[in-house]
Amino acid sequence: MQTQPHPIVLFDGVCNFCNASVNFIIRHDKQKRLRFATLQSEAGERIRKEFGIADQKPDSFLLLHKGHLYKYTEAALKVFNMLPWYWKWTQVIWLIPQFVRDPIYRLIAKNRYKWFGKKEECMIPSPEVKERFLS
Repeated sequence: MQTQPHPIVLFDGVCNFCNASVNFIIRHDKQKRLRFATLQSEAGERIRKEFGIADQKPDSFLLLHKGHLYKYTEAALKVFNMLPWYWKWTQVIWLIPQFVRDPIYRLIAKNRYKWFGKKEECMIPSPEVKERFLS
């Protein structure tokens, strides 16, 4: 895949927690750097297939940035680093070893429907942010 001009966040479009997270990112991404695609969309499936994770049930939101696909806490921390300066404090989480961070992330991801609920259909972006979503 050719390098995208904007980082792309791929997320579970039916997960309430994931949708809330994306809405949080949209509110704080004042420069509108990030683009979004649900994992269930054609764009999401195309990217997952290209990186060899198309057949797996994704339990993570993913970040495609500069030709590299990040997942779990690495993706989350990189997204926080792209937000305004007042979110840079989150970068101290890098000090926690990945073998500690990622199992906690996966536990939350595994239980996200049970703890936060699930929609019947993927989120539909509002007209104000629709241009930031890939289809």
